[in-house]
Amino acid sequence: MRVVIAEDSVLLREGLTRLLTDRGHDVVAGVGDGEALIKTITELDAQGELPDVVVADVRMPPTHTDEGVRAAVQLRKAHPGLGVLVLSQYVEERYATELLAGSSRGVGYLLKDRVAEVREFVDAVVRVAEGGTALDPEVVAQLLGRSRKQDVLAGLTPREREVLGLMAEGRTNSAIARQLVVSDGAVEKHVSNIFLKLGLSPSDGDHRRVLAVLTYLKS
Repeated sequence: MRVVIAEDSVLLREGLTRLLTDRGHDVVAGVGDGEALIKTITELDAQGELPDVVVADVRMPPTHTDEGVRAAVQLRKAHPGLGVLVLSQYVEERYATELLAGSSRGVGYLLKDRVAEVREFVDAVVRVAEGGTALDPEVVAQLLGRSRKQDVLAGLTPREREVLGLMAEGRTNSAIARQLVVSDGAVEKHVSNIFLKLGLSPSDGDHRRVLAVLTYLKS
């Protein structure tokens, strides 16, 4: 397996290199920022020596925000057959979602803590290089949690979503009725259906309206 490592911490970069080379893999390059990563992959591709997988930190210089993952997304678009495994200190849903957009083949997102579990980490790199997927359990848990929230709202009718949107603006049922040119009773029925579909029971009392709005905003 031929690997390129992108990590601005020299210590961690050398550590990853040692982990992989000790197990017979070839680390063909190590770089410290996203721009250097793209340049290196472009040069290797021009020489007909595209690596099997890139292991990249999500955050790298100069701003230490999203340079690594942006480079990874760009490389996946330019080289669909290139495996990309990103490492992150924390679960960052936006970056995970961006990386997984489109095909999930040959992609991985792991927390850096997993590197300490050497066998699992190396297995993950190999799996991604071979076109598989390697997702940290914490990433999966958070993405599934967000998916469940989206699915709940997906169960609302267009009118119910419109009513919920007006509720989020702080409007009363009467104000919503005037806005939609319907009766107060029609709005009350929509609100009841919203509560039911969002799993908000009568025991939640007056807080149901607040909880419904919070669910809407978080989605």
